[in-house]
Amino acid sequence: QVQLVESGGGLVQAGDSLTLSCAVTGNIPRIDDMGWYRQTPGKQRDLVASITSGGRTNYADSVKGRFTISRDNTKNAVYLQMNSLKPEDTGIYYCYYEFYGRYWGKGTPVTVSS
Repeated sequence: QVQLVESGGGLVQAGDSLTLSCAVTGNIPRIDDMGWYRQTPGKQRDLVASITSGGRTNYADSVKGRFTISRDNTKNAVYLQMNSLKPEDTGIYYCYYEFYGRYWGKGTPVTVSS
């Protein structure tokens, strides 16, 4: 069975760093794009960062210069290195991948206190 297993979320203070990880397990013929969305209560789920199978990246304006997305194709894993965290980065972070559709993890919470 295909699963997306997220880890790395937690409670940190403003200015701290955190790394999120997501590993896709199961019998998967191919993975195209991978990335991370986040959602806060009362708001829609918005893209934070994405990365193609070839390594091309895209970031939300609010995280450019602070977050770095990467992937390891041999492990079917995607990572999000988050630096200089701000309270507005707080939310539930969802890992996803695409191949003839978009598939989601359960989400991992990130809370940044001021």
